[in-house]
Amino acid sequence: MSVYTIKKGETLVLLNEQGEEVSPLEILKEAEPHRVFAFDGQMGAGKTTFIKKLCEAMGTEDVVNSPTFAIVNVYDVEQPYKGEVYHFDCYRLKDIREAIDFGAEDYLYSGNYCFIEWPEMIEALLPEDTIYVKIVPQENGDRKLIVGE
Repeated sequence: MSVYTIKKGETLVLLNEQGEEVSPLEILKEAEPHRVFAFDGQMGAGKTTFIKKLCEAMGTEDVVNSPTFAIVNVYDVEQPYKGEVYHFDCYRLKDIREAIDFGAEDYLYSGNYCFIEWPEMIEALLPEDTIYVKIVPQENGDRKLIVGE
């Protein structure tokens, strides 16, 4: 398990446990070869904001935003992550059947990166090796990011 701090300001800054600034890509490197990431955090914790920064660091030029109504957004990314990233927001799913109906398993087992908000809605479909990322708001406005919990 690794713990990071997300410093919020005009730009999002990720700090490691030693307080050094690191790229959001460190989380992907740490979790290699795993590709499915389940983001947990209360409403407004910063899940979408962090996923946006992560996708930007991966080289996407696509607009990254919450797929609340679409359920899943697809972003093209550049080297060395060339391919597609799938960004899920499962908040509005009524049950797991809806996820099965839109083909969630095809995305989850594609070998591409998947970043999932509100993963508890599709828990039974997630691969065994899913990496869990918890985002916890702090009193000072920063966020604690816990990877692997």
